[in-house]
Amino acid sequence: MLKKLFTALFLTTLTIQCKAQQAPLTTVNTDVPKLVVGVVVDQMRYDYLTRFYDRFGDEGFKRMMNEGFNCKNNHFNYIPTYTGPGHASVYTGTTPQIHGVISNTWYDKFKDEEVYCASDNNVNPIGTEDRAGKMSPHRLKTMTVADQNRLHTQMRGKTIGISLKDRGAILPAGHTANAAYWFLGKNEGKWITSSHYMKKLPKWVSNFNTSKKADSYLKEWNTLYDIKTYKESGTDSNTFEGGFEGKETATFPYDLKKLKDKNKGYSIIKSTPYGNSLTADFALAAVDGEDLGKDTDTDFLTVSFSSTDYVGHNFGVNSKELEDTYLRLDQDLARLLTGLDAKVGKGNYTVFLTADHGAVHVPAYLKSVKIPAGYINIDDLKAKVNNYVKETFGEEKLIKKILNNQVFFNYEILAEKKIDHEKLQNVVSHFLLQQEKVSYTFTREQLETGNYTIGLPYLIQKGFNQKRSGDVIFVFDPAVIYSFYETGTTHGSGMNYDTHVPLLFYGNGIKKGGTVTKTKITDIAPTISALLGISFPNGATGDVLPFVLK
Repeated sequence: MLKKLFTALFLTTLTIQCKAQQAPLTTVNTDVPKLVVGVVVDQMRYDYLTRFYDRFGDEGFKRMMNEGFNCKNNHFNYIPTYTGPGHASVYTGTTPQIHGVISNTWYDKFKDEEVYCASDNNVNPIGTEDRAGKMSPHRLKTMTVADQNRLHTQMRGKTIGISLKDRGAILPAGHTANAAYWFLGKNEGKWITSSHYMKKLPKWVSNFNTSKKADSYLKEWNTLYDIKTYKESGTDSNTFEGGFEGKETATFPYDLKKLKDKNKGYSIIKSTPYGNSLTADFALAAVDGEDLGKDTDTDFLTVSFSSTDYVGHNFGVNSKELEDTYLRLDQDLARLLTGLDAKVGKGNYTVFLTADHGAVHVPAYLKSVKIPAGYINIDDLKAKVNNYVKETFGEEKLIKKILNNQVFFNYEILAEKKIDHEKLQNVVSHFLLQQEKVSYTFTREQLETGNYTIGLPYLIQKGFNQKRSGDVIFVFDPAVIYSFYETGTTHGSGMNYDTHVPLLFYGNGIKKGGTVTKTKITDIAPTISALLGISFPNGATGDVLPFVLK
């Protein structure tokens, strides 16, 4: 009897151990979304979510915040915080140090010319004769999560990129995209692409262009609601805003049809909330035209809303124009989500929403309320550096270029005159640090040999690409920007106003909740990769956010 009992206990224990060994450590979600929609809102600070929250409807930002997952302490982890690097970093899961998009435009020391992050003379415009169509992702050194999805699905999963800005459409969609479309304003007012993607526009794009949808937005721009209810912004009439050519004051209303001829034709639409509406129109047309989310292979739709950036640069962070732009964007976001419900099916798609950078309050406004801020004339600074180097070394043209807070040396002359490049680095670095409104400087030697883990040195190093970046990098004081005018805002720094941006996840595979745990912009691509069960993009350095996923 005792022998039988021991035998039964042994068999029971063995069975439990076998089951434990067979059980997976984590539950794998095989019900992946049919469509992933990545939304980047150009120049969106995190506090726009909270500042305008009470004015938002229930189906736009609030829907994503309340039914999805809100990462409330999400930051860029490199400098510079510009549009090109921002879009590239969101989708590659790494920083300019690795993906190579170090700015919107940078100095190519090997070709001795300034280059644009998306320009490509080896492709042809499609849908126009304008050079605005000569664009591709060839300067992006790594792949995007959308590229990885294409590889994973044997190219069956589609990728479509959409933005008013070429770089906002091209860099997220990646190298293997079926298409990236951007808006050509001027006297054309239509969506275009390049021969990197196709030989001619699809019928649905041609139909959209001939529908004259862009013309419908050449109308009056007035506030969506009574302007007296716009309590989350400053006065409508002030000295901190730019405005449009042909209108004396930067005040509502704006007659776009009347103003367009003095403001680059259809391009004026970009600088109003109607540019976002046009983008949403085109994105919904793309879902239909490309049959996105209609089969078992996950598709990608990347959408960048660019008008928020144009409005911010023109009118500033505290303007009524910006408040109205976000209230209208909330409606466009709601329209996009509702359209996805109908076309793909609620629960069949996943959306993430973030920004490519934030923005600083207009420095002139900050100064008016006694907060340290200011402006730098970059031409004066360049002249000072060049003159000092000439006086110190007795040679002209040792400095090849000063661009994007980076100093590039002329190594041919350095070699010819036998001038030590490290000595020149130290001299230029020390001189720049003595200049008013310059707070930090870093040499190539420091960034190549150091290992920084916190603070501005860490951010600078993550944005430093050994092959493409300069020899000395300098950083301005907080709230100090380049400008010849004391109106409007900009971005690019490592300050919280530029690095702290929204990160919302919503839909298939996403938990409901939020966190104040610090997350990085480079965590998005690995997290979406984990959701889809695919490899990470080849250069990704970010982390999966496990608390976001079911």
